Amino acid sequence: MLLQESYVVVYLSCQMKSCKILSYLSLLLLNHELIMDAGKLIAVIGDEDTVTGFLLAGVGHRTADTTNFLVVKADTPLNLVEDTFRAFTQRDDIGIILINQHVANQIRHVVKDYNQTIPTVLEIPSKEYPYDPEQDYIMQRVGMFLNAGTS
Repeated sequence: MLLQESYVVVYLSCQMKSCKILSYLSLLLLNHELIMDAGKLIAVIGDEDTVTGFLLAGVGHRTADTTNFLVVKADTPLNLVEDTFRAFTQRDDIGIILINQHVANQIRHVVKDYNQTIPTVLEIPSKEYPYDPEQDYIMQRVGMFLNAGTS
């Protein structure tokens, strides 16, 4: 079976919660030069700790009109999160969208409707919510393609 869609799946496992964030920051810093050479940004949608960590790593970009990040709090309207996700997927200057898995679960219907390769959507854990590969739509799609190729 020819695989027509490509997905990047990142899963880093560590016992300490802060180590997860540091692992993602390390991954980001390693790939930051490659992404910047292509002229693409990394967008982040997540809780305050996650977004702050990535901003401190240097992924933040702000113009007079837009940013490449959204901090989602308990009082953040769901339609704002959905609209921001859609806006990030339509921007030509974004190559990767990092989204906390618990936030992606809140807008799962929008994430499932997204079927483009670029920007690539990666679901990542947060301090309060561990990563669950069973809930990750990309992991489900990868599993479907791998199972279809073996039968």
